[in-house]
Amino acid sequence: MQDTVAVALITALSTLAAAALTGLVGALSTRRQLAHQLTVAQQGSAERQATRRAELRRDAYVGFLSACDQAYRQLDRRWLEPGGGEPVPGYDEAYAAMRAVDEAYNLVLLEGPAEVVSAARSVLTSLTAEHADQRRFRDEPGDVTAPLRDRHRDRWLAAIEVRTKRRISFVDAVRPVLDREV
Repeated sequence: MQDTVAVALITALSTLAAAALTGLVGALSTRRQLAHQLTVAQQGSAERQATRRAELRRDAYVGFLSACDQAYRQLDRRWLEPGGGEPVPGYDEAYAAMRAVDEAYNLVLLEGPAEVVSAARSVLTSLTAEHADQRRFRDEPGDVTAPLRDRHRDRWLAAIEVRTKRRISFVDAVRPVLDREV
């Protein structure tokens, strides 16, 4: 009889040990699976966040270039207008276009990085200088029937060259940033 009790006790203990070992292996396996799922979810979240950041940057850069295009169009119109006398129609449009560039620049400031902000600041500075030159040239005495472009041809050509160089510098600063984020 003692042999039967001993066998029953050994069987019961081995069954309990097997159940405990199975439970431990299952718990470790489940823990590993949950850790993996958490890692995958974090990576997915980080990728979504990086994609969203890249989209915001791209939108800020494109918005800045678009605002610059509008300002360039207004500045071009003013180069073709006769100078002097009363303020010419379109002055408010030129000012509004310059303000739009300022607002777009603020988004570039927020999105960065520093090399893109620096290039955008150069574009903005050149636009502001060209706008100031036009206002000053318009008020100078001289043949008020001639367009500013004809009266100040060297300055007009220099402004076009500066526009081109600054714009290219901005795009050259933007490309590596966007390429890194793809």
